[in-house]
Amino acid sequence: MARESLKDNKKKKNCSFCADKVTTLDYKDASKLRRFLSEAGKILPRRITGNCAYHQRMLSNAVKRSREAAIIGYVFEN
Repeated sequence: MARESLKDNKKKKNCSFCADKVTTLDYKDASKLRRFLSEAGKILPRRITGNCAYHQRMLSNAVKRSREAAIIGYVFEN
């Protein structure tokens, strides 16, 4: 009974890429990619960002490519 009431209060997050009808993610767009990274530089999970599985995979590949090209750092320094 208590679990059902907790499930009802959670709002479903919608994928921002699906809403904008994005078909490709550019690894050179660092400002867009940093929105999905934590303060430590880690990729945020789907349950926090609200991305669908398809776009989360595209996002992780784009972040990894931009790290390899030295556009985004592997670790953010404070």
